[in-house]
Amino acid sequence: MSSPRVLLFSQRNLYELEVWRAAMREFEDLIAHMDDVEILAPRPGRWFNRRQRLAMRVGRESSIVMNAGVPRTRLERDYDLFFAVCERPSELLNVNAVDRWRERCRTSACWLTELWVKDMPLYKSSLKVLDKFDYVFSQLSHSVAAIDQAIRGRCVYMAPGVDTLLFFPFATDANRCVDVYSLGRRLNPVHEALLHMARESKLFYVYDTISDLHAYDLHQHRLLVSNIAKRSRYFVVNPAKADAPHETGGQSEMGPRYVEGAAAGAILLGDVPETPEFKNQLPWRDAVVQLPFDPGRIERFLGDLDGQPERQARIRKTNVVESLLRHDWAYRWEIVLRNAGLEPLPALMQRKQRLSELAKPLQGHNTPPGGGTRLDVSYRAHSATLLSRRSP
Repeated sequence: MSSPRVLLFSQRNLYELEVWRAAMREFEDLIAHMDDVEILAPRPGRWFNRRQRLAMRVGRESSIVMNAGVPRTRLERDYDLFFAVCERPSELLNVNAVDRWRERCRTSACWLTELWVKDMPLYKSSLKVLDKFDYVFSQLSHSVAAIDQAIRGRCVYMAPGVDTLLFFPFATDANRCVDVYSLGRRLNPVHEALLHMARESKLFYVYDTISDLHAYDLHQHRLLVSNIAKRSRYFVVNPAKADAPHETGGQSEMGPRYVEGAAAGAILLGDVPETPEFKNQLPWRDAVVQLPFDPGRIERFLGDLDGQPERQARIRKTNVVESLLRHDWAYRWEIVLRNAGLEPLPALMQRKQRLSELAKPLQGHNTPPGGGTRLDVSYRAHSATLLSRRSP
């Protein structure tokens, strides 16, 4: 048995099971299926929370990197790639607890989910750790240039991804019984308009009702989200943290909801981020159906959209096909490998083949699944067979 070529540093044991961490946990687990990976997931040491706060206070004023309460790890062998997943810049301090990873790993890369340009002066010590990586993959496109200037390595934009096999909607004939699904953050005027319709029993509207969400199990949470999305007609989307401009500094970015809703075959309703990268990631017609600026017009707008079944069928099919061919985590991991100078392993290529086989029967066909045709039945059987495979 060959030794793992990738050392994946995971924060999964250091923090509570906050639901917003579920997507990156999904990514980490798929990497482990698609590659030869050893997961390094340290547990917090004594006084972790207190030491982390102290380390961050020091790191605001200086580039001194303090141990944030993570026990030190000494690597005993070499790896081709050290890959660290950091959702927040403060989590970079935890990576520093791994001794000599620069010497032990031929190439290093960091996936950094969130670092807003306005906050960079507040993370001096975190940026010092980030400077050690050969490649940084930023999920925020407008942050790429600023990060690139602050580090010796190279910063590359990487759009959010999704497990498109988990979110794939056409393997069963389940009805789209949820009219509108709003997951996570939302814009209050739109929410109030939809809530008004729900109160009058004009639609079934599913939305979060509590804040500071924690899960019993992140895998179960992700399964629930995918199953609701696959049964939703409309899926509300907005630029990342659109409800909190004080946190973004006005930076408009693409969040994960766009690819999650599209992969589930829902019609995306809302607004698009002001970034050229968005058009590169979702370039097809009606990728997002933009809601009227006046919330009072939303009810009539949805009524008009409901009266266009052919358009709706086209949107659903296109969203699924494009997601299968563009936004699965397999493509994101392939980009990481390409930058690291590594070839994809057979498991990754097998997954890409499954994605292609699911998409191909839908491409160019005028009747997407959901029409009750014989193609519909045969395609469901075909896709169910592909999804039942135990390979990645």
